Amino acid sequence: MSALRLGPLLRYVDETSAAVWVETESAATVTVTRGTTSASARTFLVHGHHYALVELGGLAPGSSEAYTVDVDGSRVWPEPDSPFPAPVIATLEAGRPLHLAFGSCRTSVSHDEKGNNLHGVDALRAWALRVADQVDPADLDDPDLAPGRLPDLVLFLGDQVYADETTDEMRAFIEARRDIDQPPWTELKDYEEYAHLYWLAWSDHANRWLLSTVPSAMIFDDHDIRDDWNTSLEWRREMESTSWWHGRIVAGLASYWVYQHLGNLSPAAREQDEVYAAVRAHTGDESGEHDLGPLLDAFAERVDQEPETYRWSYTRDFDTQARLVVVDSRAARRLEPDDRAMLDADESAWLDQQLRGDVDHLLVGTSLPFLLARGLHHLEAFSEALADGAWGERGGRLGEKLRQTVDLEHWGAFQHSFQQVAHQAMEVAAGERGRAPSTVTFLSGDVHHSYVSEARPAKGGPRLTSTVLQAVCSPIRNPLSRNMRFATAVLSYGVAGPVGRLAARSTKVPDAPLTWTYAEGPWFDNNLAFLRLAGRGLRMWWVTGEVVDDHARPRLAKVEAYEIDEHGDPPPRQGVVAKARHRIRQRVRRRTTGGPVTQR
Repeated sequence: MSALRLGPLLRYVDETSAAVWVETESAATVTVTRGTTSASARTFLVHGHHYALVELGGLAPGSSEAYTVDVDGSRVWPEPDSPFPAPVIATLEAGRPLHLAFGSCRTSVSHDEKGNNLHGVDALRAWALRVADQVDPADLDDPDLAPGRLPDLVLFLGDQVYADETTDEMRAFIEARRDIDQPPWTELKDYEEYAHLYWLAWSDHANRWLLSTVPSAMIFDDHDIRDDWNTSLEWRREMESTSWWHGRIVAGLASYWVYQHLGNLSPAAREQDEVYAAVRAHTGDESGEHDLGPLLDAFAERVDQEPETYRWSYTRDFDTQARLVVVDSRAARRLEPDDRAMLDADESAWLDQQLRGDVDHLLVGTSLPFLLARGLHHLEAFSEALADGAWGERGGRLGEKLRQTVDLEHWGAFQHSFQQVAHQAMEVAAGERGRAPSTVTFLSGDVHHSYVSEARPAKGGPRLTSTVLQAVCSPIRNPLSRNMRFATAVLSYGVAGPVGRLAARSTKVPDAPLTWTYAEGPWFDNNLAFLRLAGRGLRMWWVTGEVVDDHARPRLAKVEAYEIDEHGDPPPRQGVVAKARHRIRQRVRRRTTGGPVTQR
């Protein structure tokens, strides 16, 4: 058995440094070698599991070299006889156009006919297989499907794992440990089960290789913990009254720090991180490992009850080309009815400081879309006002039941925070917070459909220099049922917007400072999205995997694209009918030219 249990995952990479995360089978020294540069780290122990974060420094900007991983002197990566190319660490370079991928919501099931019929083709894996084939872009009709270089970053915007909706493989693991007729039934209970869930998510050979060669950044959403996490104070009280919630939230946040958050941190941020300081204090002694599980549990318990004591949000600056601000829109919520907010006061002040211009593009990563379809947005605002008593006590009970039943807990259901961030984004776009960028783009997931919306000031608002966009990519692998697709489409088009607005006004919800419409979408495929910046220009496209001959080797196909030109101008708007005709032409073209055709 290999000494490497999981990974390597290539995490934070900048111009001169890189961090490689691994989980090993036992206590060990892990060494990463890239060219003439080598670095080692001792593992640290959490609830019987061994991890290491190896930090390489002194790398040359804009360089790309293969690397290897050794555990106690034995080579473990790349694996012998691997069909995939050698993993590489490619550093950033000032002025080089930024290229990133993003998406959310990915279940971990088999990649055979059964798994694809239930959950669709894994878009991440389909892309990994395309990248691994190393097809020359000149041989393809569409270079978007095989760009000349790998992205600088893949940003996972929530629901990397599903702790509440478990797969057959995860349920078998749970049932082998405990009685699934007792709470929390087939949902996750403790750290050991989270560790196995991450193993299922990241151990497929193609995805494992991809994550070893493309840097990744992550943020949680509700299913990483539980559906509707922190929807309302009543929801939280219901959870805290159970016998199992405390164990779930502690294990969920502790494992999130280890498997996801640690790799998000820059070298400077790691130096300041309180948990990493404890890790470093206990990894220098080769005579044994001190289990940091109790320390992580105490930390997780504290930050759940006192979210202002730790920040999960973070930023990435890509010289003056772009700033990426990744926002925690789950754990930092204020839920008291008279002080309800998506972000607590400290987190809100932090975000206010980060939303600045003086870059070509401001990117805001938030797992929950900031701009939902107008009908859905107004319905969420209405439900919040209703639950807060706008129509009395009976209406309040109805509003609470509505938002928990229909998952009405996005930015629109936290109107104070929505209004605040909307005004801040408009100030950036108007050039009131430094030089106005070409775009202010919210990147999101969660809603199991994808789209691009363009926003503009409501009547009487300031003139904006920047284009304000909402880009959503969801799911990577977990499609909506046909009934839910229909319901989402109904709420996205037609009279749903005006009717929802009337409902919101009936409860005296203030008008939004922005108005927005779909530029592209919605569509419901399993997707992975890409974004490429070049000066003031921005291009985004979405890809999906489609089965042609072999379920295990799907082909990559493009779903949709959107572009801001080099002058910062968005494309001319198309009507709904024109967009529908465009998609039909795309589908017919793929069928008649021998392109991918799904068998689902």
